Amino acid sequence: MDGKMFARLAAVIAIAVAGTAAAIHLAHEESSTAARPSPAAAEAPRTDPLRDTLRRCQQMGESATRDPQCLAAWDGNRRRFLSPTAGN
Repeated sequence: MDGKMFARLAAVIAIAVAGTAAAIHLAHEESSTAARPSPAAAEAPRTDPLRDTLRRCQQMGESATRDPQCLAAWDGNRRRFLSPTAGN
């Protein structure tokens, strides 16, 4: 193995090690920031009754299609997201 080939091999290995170390560092950084609660979450959590009802209906499965509370919640959710806003 001549000197040029050895230098190229060493450069490829160094780049691979640096790339792996950077990826591990970024993954560790993302997981540590995801584990920390946001300042808004640290305050008193606000609950959305519509969201709670929609979650309950989702867990009910097919029987939710006959539940009047679920039908009303889905209607409210559609109105909330599909209604035109005053700024448009």
